[in-house]
Amino acid sequence: MPVSIECSRVSTLSRFEVIARHDISIHIQIFMLMCGIVGYIGNREVAPLLLQGLKRLEYRGYDSAGIALLNGSLSVWKQKGCVSLLEEAFSGSAAIIKDVTIGIGHTRWATHGDPSDRNAHPHVNAEGDIALIHNGIIENHAVLRLELEKQGYSFVSETDSEVLVHLIDHLWTQIPLIDFESAVREALTLVEGTYGICVLSQREPDKLIVARQGSPLVIGVGVDEYFIASDAAPLVEYTRRVIYLHDGEMAVMRQSGFRVSTIDNIEQDAVVSELDFKLEEIEKGGFDHFMLKEIFEQPVVMRDVMRGRIRLADKTVHLGGINDHLEELRSAHRMVILACGTSWHAGLIGKYLIEEFARIPVQVDYASEFRYRNPVVGPGDVVMVISQSGETADTLAAMRMAKKRGAKVMGLCNVVGSTIARETDFGLYTHAGPEIGVASTKAFTAQVVALIMLSIALGKNRTMSDPEIAGLLDELVQVPEKAARILQRNEEILRIAERYKDASNFFYLGRGLSFPVALEGALKLKEISYIHAEGYPAAEMKHGPIALIDKELPVIFIAAQESSYKKVLSNIEEVRCRKGRVIAIATEGDREISRLAEQVIYIPHVSPPLLPLLTVIPLQLLAYHIANLRGHNVDRPRNLAKSVTVE
Repeated sequence: MPVSIECSRVSTLSRFEVIARHDISIHIQIFMLMCGIVGYIGNREVAPLLLQGLKRLEYRGYDSAGIALLNGSLSVWKQKGCVSLLEEAFSGSAAIIKDVTIGIGHTRWATHGDPSDRNAHPHVNAEGDIALIHNGIIENHAVLRLELEKQGYSFVSETDSEVLVHLIDHLWTQIPLIDFESAVREALTLVEGTYGICVLSQREPDKLIVARQGSPLVIGVGVDEYFIASDAAPLVEYTRRVIYLHDGEMAVMRQSGFRVSTIDNIEQDAVVSELDFKLEEIEKGGFDHFMLKEIFEQPVVMRDVMRGRIRLADKTVHLGGINDHLEELRSAHRMVILACGTSWHAGLIGKYLIEEFARIPVQVDYASEFRYRNPVVGPGDVVMVISQSGETADTLAAMRMAKKRGAKVMGLCNVVGSTIARETDFGLYTHAGPEIGVASTKAFTAQVVALIMLSIALGKNRTMSDPEIAGLLDELVQVPEKAARILQRNEEILRIAERYKDASNFFYLGRGLSFPVALEGALKLKEISYIHAEGYPAAEMKHGPIALIDKELPVIFIAAQESSYKKVLSNIEEVRCRKGRVIAIATEGDREISRLAEQVIYIPHVSPPLLPLLTVIPLQLLAYHIANLRGHNVDRPRNLAKSVTVE
């Protein structure tokens, strides 16, 4: 049955607006992992649609779920735990949910208040006639809550989000002749922070209102129906026509039509885009987990990134998004690559390649650190921001800082219509398709392929001759087939995982381009298996970490045959002398390494600049199998979600 929401309001507006606007002194700095929003208004039965949409968003990570349906009166169900438990809460409610055609749903990841039924969304006002779901952080929620309490409001939850639904109710009630849309608009002018909201009310039951500031929202456009979601995954089975809401915009939807405006009520032209992926791309397709499916998709993804961009006939690279900016890139004083997590590791590979091929100095920085110091960046610099989602909050903030200081900004992202895609001066899409598994796999290799092509394009007429470019491109187009051969070793890697699944710590070591791959391999293991793992340059091991090596410690060496191969063999000997257990990623035909390592995973031979595309795959599979053998939820690891959209 619907949950009971208890709250009371007794007094008037008083000095509320003045305090809310001018006395905001509390700034909360907290990372919020991306929650999920779904909504619908139209002619379909809404409850099954919302539940299916929430299931499509489960990959984001969450601890509770809820739904609000509007059918004359407002009915709310919300439940700590998974969406399947929410489904059980519908038992016996057939009369309430039948034929309802407007509703909203949410999956929450706790930030303010513990995971519980009362802290779950949707949140409802005192009278139970307004329901709201919210992604983001209301930074001045404490000030707003205090003033609302003075006005007689009581709060059921510990969340910042509940403040917003009571604020809408208060303004709607106290301002003469105000309507639903205006109440939402006025409330949003009083809040500081980030939000993606979806709100409905039985007072005006023909409307669904959404707004965005820093937290993505997508509107799916059907025939006399509209779908809302925090990303396109829940929409694709119903419509391919979507509108990406911009920051500072809100939309009011009726079954008969919609209107998009700014929060200040300036009407906006809504651009309808076509989704570029299919329903089967967000299904598991017979794999046990999305992560495993996405690992196995990498040969296809690599080809997709290259398609139309590598012209073997004349041995050239054509990058449509940046072709007109190549000279600007080549003449840059330097490049600064900003990213977080896995994208930062891809950026490190980009640094090695761009400096090698184009002789442009490159700095790689964590976006989260860059934005909080006073970096030296400005005219003459090119800043490249890398993000799978195109919505990473730290990366967006760093990008905007760089633009404000006069740098040109290039984007590398996967999601068409994302904020990074819209706000950068130019850039490239990776065309990896939707990535559902929280631990990024195919997005990483897609980014690396794009960076390799960019490096070659920049290196032309600088350090790279036409024959060198031709040879490297010939090899690059063969990499997908070589990646597929590595995937055939899946069972072999599973057996290695069985041997080491109970280890408490891992080291990952590599030199040159293999160092970022070591970092990425360690991150994958940490993310999904919860085993402590560290990635290091192999030469740095002796400067401290070697003290940790003993007979219990697995050490993974990326030891493909390239210029530093002999040095890596020496590092392996150092580990063996201290009884460390060596696992090596090595080139096919290398027999010397087999006498030094307990296990060897072989990869096909490829030129050194392309090695990261192959060496990372065994590390992804090893992390996957170890996590799965330990009984963890591979696609939804604890404490993580797909995108970090709020700090």
